[in-house]
Amino acid sequence: MMNIFKLGLIINPVAGIGGSVALKGSDGEETQRKALALGATKQANQRAEQALQTLSDITDKFEIITVSGEMGEICCQQLNLSHQVVYQAEQPTTEDSTIAAVKAVEAKGVDLILFAGGDGTARNIASVVSEHIPVLGIPAGCKIHSGVYAITPTAAGRVTRKMILGEMLSLAEADVMDIDESLFRQGIVRAKRYSEMLVPLDLRYVQAVKNSGKEQEELVIADICAHLIDELEDDTLYLVGSGSTTKAFMDELGLESTLLGVDALLNHELIAQDLTEQQIWQLLQDHPQVKLIITAIGGQGHVFGRGNQQLSGRVISHIGKENIHLIATKAKIHQLEGRPLLVDTPDINLNKRLSGPIQIITGYKDSIIYPIAFEE
Repeated sequence: MMNIFKLGLIINPVAGIGGSVALKGSDGEETQRKALALGATKQANQRAEQALQTLSDITDKFEIITVSGEMGEICCQQLNLSHQVVYQAEQPTTEDSTIAAVKAVEAKGVDLILFAGGDGTARNIASVVSEHIPVLGIPAGCKIHSGVYAITPTAAGRVTRKMILGEMLSLAEADVMDIDESLFRQGIVRAKRYSEMLVPLDLRYVQAVKNSGKEQEELVIADICAHLIDELEDDTLYLVGSGSTTKAFMDELGLESTLLGVDALLNHELIAQDLTEQQIWQLLQDHPQVKLIITAIGGQGHVFGRGNQQLSGRVISHIGKENIHLIATKAKIHQLEGRPLLVDTPDINLNKRLSGPIQIITGYKDSIIYPIAFEE
């Protein structure tokens, strides 16, 4: 008789909590307190549930080894999954909680550690996990630069399912990356490789680390910007998302911009900068005509759900897919090698509505049609 698969589950409950309130990260107790004071809500458990739901029909083939409360126990209870709690986490949870949890879970001889968090969580786990234990991340943080994460929560569940069922998967070392949040909040992205961990490799579902280095396509980007400027409508609110391409658009208008946040324009003038989700929502109530200018984020081509959590489900739904101006160079689209762009918001129904063909502005009076997809 084959031994039952032992699945370790660790959730960082405050991962990503700073995203929707424009804090550019969630590291540190002070940042987490500030995020909660600004009205942020915890999302990590919901992301973990999305991953674990893919295992609902094979629950007799695995057991979960997890941590008390929001670090795993509550998620298992919500999904009625059999589980064993092997560590009682302090409240509120800290980095030390994650490190202690890894040690306790690993001591039970798990076959895989599935964790929900961001790059900070990955760093904590990498600092103590044994090199022979496979790990897989459920993306739940503001920063997801590491190659140890699946491209969506559901994708993490699918890879886990393959391991539980004994399907053939390669195991490979993947980089654990992180950026300096203090510099990140100043608009400076400085990523650093800290270590590596062993991950189950399925190229459809596990993300590649974005290559560093700046794309040298100034003329193409200038053409995109010229097209956008020609198309600007009077008395229409324009929300401008994060990224170097959208920043170039703001530069062409001679306006300050937030490289890593969301800004607002009206009649060619900057009216608000580095907005939180609540501030964006209030602007939408005051301005009936609104459009969103956004570009794909990261090496996997995420449109929503990575680095722009201020653009929440209710904000995107209010704006409507027809009012989204998606911009990108053709070179960036070619880098996807035929893979679709991705949406990964917590709202599955919204992901479905956003999926399908979308027009991408790729130059002056030049555009292409390209698919958006999501992982169920």
